Amino acid sequence: MKVAILCGGKGTRMREETEFRPKPMVEIGGRPLLWHIMNIYAYYGFKDFLICLGYKGNMIKQYFLNYEAMNNDFTIQLGNRTSIQYHNNHNEADWRVTLVDTGAEAQTGARLKKIESYIDSDTFMLTYGDGLSNINIKSLFEYHKSHGKIGTVTGVHPPSRFGELVMKDNRVEQFSEKPQTMKGLINGGFFVLNRAFFDYLDDDDGCILEKKPLEKLAADGELAVYSHEGFWQCVDTYRELEVLNDMLKSSNAPWLFAEERRMEVTNVR
Repeated sequence: MKVAILCGGKGTRMREETEFRPKPMVEIGGRPLLWHIMNIYAYYGFKDFLICLGYKGNMIKQYFLNYEAMNNDFTIQLGNRTSIQYHNNHNEADWRVTLVDTGAEAQTGARLKKIESYIDSDTFMLTYGDGLSNINIKSLFEYHKSHGKIGTVTGVHPPSRFGELVMKDNRVEQFSEKPQTMKGLINGGFFVLNRAFFDYLDDDDGCILEKKPLEKLAADGELAVYSHEGFWQCVDTYRELEVLNDMLKSSNAPWLFAEERRMEVTNVR
């Protein structure tokens, strides 16, 4: 099953970073945000990725073209372009990554429509290139299969913009800095979709996934929501990037499921 990741936006609210590289390539613990997202899926066995490229997409292409050299020790015989011997392995050896240029100006719906020919299964997954979570992808997929609708979107509780004071008799009992709000859900990405959803899209660059396509899917009664009560964080600003890096430094990175992954990122080359 393919996992499509939307990586083409310009990330204008993170100009400090995205002036020089696409948002999915900003680093958390020395690894690109995109790698962290892919690792969430790979942990549950979904390792066949479709990367929808746009703004500065060549940087993402270069990252994967150089992946073996950047993540292994190797010996190269100069003058012989085919003589490279790698001496160790990395945990991504069975990841399959297809990189598709979906246009510099295309909106999210158009980017998805342009990879239709690469989807060769009845069901596929989709998410954004700027959100991390400790979501159970296997449970999400099983839920999608259970209801028989065309689409499933993951509903999440967004982080609060402000700290929260828990009061009793004019006394603060608890001070919580930037907790996740517990009222209401928002679109957290992590979709599961059937191929029939492509009929709701067009490849005009102005097609926005979150507008007419998803609105019509919901109106048709074909969009279910998977409620995720755990950790979720988008990376929309430089401050949010700093929050995630601080979480990793303090060994509190819930989106990295396995301890060896935490150590791997901490000790990244």
